[in-house]
Amino acid sequence: MKVILKVDIKGVGKKDEIINASDGYARNFLFPKKLAVEANSENMSKLKAQNDSKAYKKEQEKEEAKKLADKLSGIQLKVPVKAGENGKIFGGVSAKEIADLLKQNYNIEVDKKKIDLKETIKTLGLRTISIKLYDGVIGNLKVDVISK
Repeated sequence: MKVILKVDIKGVGKKDEIINASDGYARNFLFPKKLAVEANSENMSKLKAQNDSKAYKKEQEKEEAKKLADKLSGIQLKVPVKAGENGKIFGGVSAKEIADLLKQNYNIEVDKKKIDLKETIKTLGLRTISIKLYDGVIGNLKVDVISK
C-alpha cells in the first residue's frame, strides 16, 4: 500500500515522502498513530500543492537574498577602532560588530554566523568579506577598519 508520511520515521522515510508499506504496518501502526495517510488522489493533490508552495517560498527567499547581495556590494562599511602607532588594533573586529554596524548604519539585518570571517580583524585597512545570505547566494561587503 502506498502511503504519504507525515513525520520522519527512522528506517522508513522522511516527511512528505511516498513509500510502499505493507498493509498491516500501515493500518495497524502508521494510520492509528497519525504518522501517515493513504496515498489517494486527494492526498496526492494536497501534497503537490504543499510542495509547490514550498518551492515558491524558496524562490522568493532566494530573490530577496540576491537583492540584498547587490545592496551589500555597493556598501563600504567603516569600522572605527582604537589602534596603536603601527596599525595594530587593540582587540579586534568580530563578525558580531560588523553585523551590529550594518543594522545600525544601513538597517540591514545579517546573522553574525553567516559572516565568513575566519578570525577577528586585527589590522587597519580595507578588506572584502563574504556573507552567506542563502544557499548559493553570497554577498561581498567592503569593510574599512579605520583608527578613531
